[in-house]
Amino acid sequence: MFRASCIQMKSNDSVEYNLLKTRKLIKKAVAQKANLVLTPEISSIFLLNKKKLLSMCTTMNKDKYLLGMKKLSKQYKIWILIGSLIIRIGKNKLVNRSVLINNKGIIKSYYDKIHMYDANLSKKEKYKESKIFVPGKKIKTVKLPWGVLGMSICYDLRFPNLYRQLSKKGALFLSIPSAFTQTTGIKHWHTLLKARAIENFCYIFAPAQSGTHFNGRKTFGHSLIISPDGKIIKELGKKEGVITASIDPKIAKKLRLIIPSLKAD
Repeated sequence: MFRASCIQMKSNDSVEYNLLKTRKLIKKAVAQKANLVLTPEISSIFLLNKKKLLSMCTTMNKDKYLLGMKKLSKQYKIWILIGSLIIRIGKNKLVNRSVLINNKGIIKSYYDKIHMYDANLSKKEKYKESKIFVPGKKIKTVKLPWGVLGMSICYDLRFPNLYRQLSKKGALFLSIPSAFTQTTGIKHWHTLLKARAIENFCYIFAPAQSGTHFNGRKTFGHSLIISPDGKIIKELGKKEGVITASIDPKIAKKLRLIIPSLKAD
């Protein structure tokens, strides 16, 4: 058994501000006896303007938000999954990267978002992540003290084969940090997350961005922790905050024995 917390926040374009806010929320998670704390997608800087991002973002070893999270994980002896950072990997190249830090402040693994959110939701609401980020090429699982975690980010949620691969590699937990739009979140967020839990018999950790951001973009919120049978264990509405739940890895293993669907394909 362990305790997992999902942080919900409304990030802006200031790394320092977002770090300060995350620090306060992590302290709340620690007070709730969390062993693993997860933050939303683009926790560190909420921008989709490539020119500005190139002027502000840096490498992993220089990223202020990442350095701050490493200190916190070591200070509180907790594992932290940064939902995602925007990291510069070349002169004009950026990646949307999820980073896992252990309880000693050491980076254990990272995952670059594979599926780019290119969507035309309306005449006023359009997204073209493929023009901003270099997509990742590798799926990632990492061993936690309590079992294997499969890593993903936001739009990946719509590609079930990714999660099937992660589950077949032994993942009992799936991290899906997100900045889901208000428009699609109302229609699809809960259904998609519950489906990924049920079809793979995995716990879902889905920390989310929430609210109307400085640039007018609206995110859905509703951070969720879901059991391997699709039950919502904890949910946060629209406000910033923390949800925490006790997680029993044996439940996922038991369900997979009862219905051995992962072995059938």
